[in-house]
Amino acid sequence: MPPFQRIAAYAPPGAVLFGLGITSSVFQSRPAIADFSLALCSDRAGPLRTDTGTIMQVEHDLAAFDSADLVLVLPGENCRTDPSAAAITALRAAHERGAIVAAHCVGVFLLAHAGLLDGLAATTHWQHAGELAADHPRVKISPEALYIDNGSVVTGAGAAAGVDMYLHLVRREHGAAVANSIARIMVVPPHRDGGQQQFVTQPVPATPDGDRLTGVISWARANLHKDLPVDTLAARALMSRRSFVRHFKAATGTTPHAWLLTQRMNRAEELLEATDLPIERIAEQVGYRNPAVFRDQFVLRRGVPPRDYRRTFSRSIRAA
Repeated sequence: MPPFQRIAAYAPPGAVLFGLGITSSVFQSRPAIADFSLALCSDRAGPLRTDTGTIMQVEHDLAAFDSADLVLVLPGENCRTDPSAAAITALRAAHERGAIVAAHCVGVFLLAHAGLLDGLAATTHWQHAGELAADHPRVKISPEALYIDNGSVVTGAGAAAGVDMYLHLVRREHGAAVANSIARIMVVPPHRDGGQQQFVTQPVPATPDGDRLTGVISWARANLHKDLPVDTLAARALMSRRSFVRHFKAATGTTPHAWLLTQRMNRAEELLEATDLPIERIAEQVGYRNPAVFRDQFVLRRGVPPRDYRRTFSRSIRAA
């Protein structure tokens, strides 16, 4: 299937204004980047009360699902609200005809009620993960994840993790350059490392150690072409290896090794899309002396070889 263009965003009663805002910010029409068509819908067209009590006018009803390539279920103010039977039916029909369906925060409960998460891994806001697991025992809840991609069904964690999930979908379907351009306009990171566990408590104390760690992370991003062993990073942060690894995981939710792999792959995507550099040269620029090792790592994490990725995304990105 071609990348999604037509998007239907379902706003339930008591729709969370923040969720409406980030959906508009990511998918509002930007023809120079990606020509998305976003239709906000509800069970019926007309006035809709949001979580703040504000009344907003919704132009579309559930018929918007019929032509959508991507259906988003936005969070409402209460995960215990009885789900709309009409929305469940429309959601199942959209999924059956091949649309991608996605939800974050308590919007995930509607996907679970529709049976679209049975047997799959899913996430939601960590505060509601236990309730989702109790209500839907056939769903494999992973409360530590920011988002989980099951192909045609994608779930995200709470609040701002909706941005992470949306940018992931854009990256997956339209390429890194489009996702990065949207993130740049929104002034958010195009990809956050780690999971939502890091946001349950303050991740990086305002200390000299935290300042040094921030500097090392910035330096490592600018030097991905180099060999970056943990000992080198720890020495640059003026920490012992053990202390550095502990502080790094608290700040990012992941290990230095896993973080570096993610950064190298993200940079490789950008170079594949936006340049004509040979694959061997790109491998060097992201820290791989052996192109075969780079190819294997790229396939493992992106599912396709670098050359296939370039053929898929580079032409549309350059046109934009």
